[in-house]
Amino acid sequence: MREISAQQIADTVRRLCIEANRSLPGDVRRRIEECRAQEDWQPAQGILDKIIENYRIADGEQVPICQDTGMACVFLEIGQDVHIAGDLRAAVDEGVRRGYEEGYLRKSVVRDPLDRVNTGDNTPAMLYVDLVPGDRVSVTVAPKGFGSENMSRIKMLRPSDGIDGVRQFVLDTVEEAGPNPCPPIVVGVGIGGTFDKAAFLAKKALMRPLDVRNEKPLYAQLEQELLEKINALGIGPQGFGGRTTALCVNIETLPTHIAGLPVAVNINCHVTRHQTEVL
Repeated sequence: MREISAQQIADTVRRLCIEANRSLPGDVRRRIEECRAQEDWQPAQGILDKIIENYRIADGEQVPICQDTGMACVFLEIGQDVHIAGDLRAAVDEGVRRGYEEGYLRKSVVRDPLDRVNTGDNTPAMLYVDLVPGDRVSVTVAPKGFGSENMSRIKMLRPSDGIDGVRQFVLDTVEEAGPNPCPPIVVGVGIGGTFDKAAFLAKKALMRPLDVRNEKPLYAQLEQELLEKINALGIGPQGFGGRTTALCVNIETLPTHIAGLPVAVNINCHVTRHQTEVL
């Protein structure tokens, strides 16, 4: 049995909160630059140029890529042969608290959905824990801005709606969102499971590298088809038109009940932030 201290997890979360907010993952950068090379609408070209300039400045000056530094979503994959010494939940929140304070990141969390009083330190984190084989702990921090989160949707389709129903729901969700989630966007789609699991799958899909397709040919083909149809909507970067409404569509699935077809769409803006460290 390998032991990892809760303090080590807190230190890792602190560091990843800062790094994720300052540095866009390489796969996201490459995809943005590929889209810029393919874009032939002048206003869209200019906006993509500014997006590229922005994340390069953030790197060079070590400042946040976006003023909305997000709600801290923390994904832990904990090996079943690991013992966490200390309070895991408290450690994650300590890491977020320190990261947002020391990184001068905007605090965007309110203590209650209705009284709207800011917690002042961006806690609590949204914590997702999976138990996996092995003696390692994988820590992923994905700050999620709410301009895009607010455009996300879930729907319990009928099994008879099939792939056409899934396709239409995704397209309708993106079209209704329009320019609000700061396109070009990344579209995470969760299909199957239960009401809550479909939403989790959609968010998890945003963590997958943009150059990795679903391992099942049916869903890999659907990802490509949806990407083409979304980009044909003509919303374009920041809603000013063009060929680049979405950078990628990632689909994750789970088995589901014979009577259901849950589908969730979690949209992320072009600042699709996430950083991972394995302890």
